[in-house]
Order: sequence, then C-alpha cells, then structure tokens
Amino acid sequence: MDITLSQCFISVNDHDAALAFYRDGLGLEVRNDVVFEDMRWVTVGAPAQPDVDIVLEPPGVNVGASPADRRVMAELLAKGALRGVIFATDDCDATFDRIARIGGEVVQEPMDQPYGVRDCAFRDPAGNLLRFAQRR
Repeated sequence: MDITLSQCFISVNDHDAALAFYRDGLGLEVRNDVVFEDMRWVTVGAPAQPDVDIVLEPPGVNVGASPADRRVMAELLAKGALRGVIFATDDCDATFDRIARIGGEVVQEPMDQPYGVRDCAFRDPAGNLLRFAQRR
C-alpha cells in the first residue's frame, strides 16, 4: 500500500497578499483559484512537486464551524498561533536572503540545528510560521 501526501492547508486572511508571498516571492505556481459561497480557496505548489498541493484557505472553514469558531480561528491566525509548513531547500542561506528581500517577517536567521539541518524561519503575511530546511 503506497501512501503519499496530496494536500496540506494553510489558513490565510488575505489571498492577494498570500499570492504575492507564495507565488511571486517563493515561486510556487498557482494551480487553482476558486470562489464558493463568499469564500476563496487558492491552491499553489512547487513546480518540482506536481502531486503536492498547498491550499490557501480562509480560517475556520471546517465543516460545522460556527461563526464564533471562525472568529476564534481568525484571532489565532492573527497571533501567529496556527501551525505552519516546513519547506525543503537546497540552499538555506540563499532562500533566507530571497525571502528577507521580499519583506518576509524574520523569525530565525539561518542556523545549523543539532538534528542535521540548517534552517531559517519566517512568518507569512497572515502570520503562519514557515521554516525552510536544508539537509546537511
């Protein structure tokens, strides 16, 4: 039985700002952009990984989420308290420089970690934590 990753989800509160960061800044390609019932989902992905999608979705769109639940999710997103994503890179320092140049909020400059990677961290425009790791 083969199991592979197909999609992961990142909550964003401004799809245009997210596109400027993920598409224009990181170089991910837009694969889908859908509006449904006053909400928007944008799917992006790395050209080198055509089978893995990142869905940029509004906070709190889980099935059955109440308006109060959605407000709480939006507040957590604004605080940067939701989970993010770890991207692999072949050059952590160059990736850091590129993201810093486009205005990414630096959380951690590149450093060697004891678990075998060199990594750095940023927050995207919505506050999600994104790490960029290079295997040593």
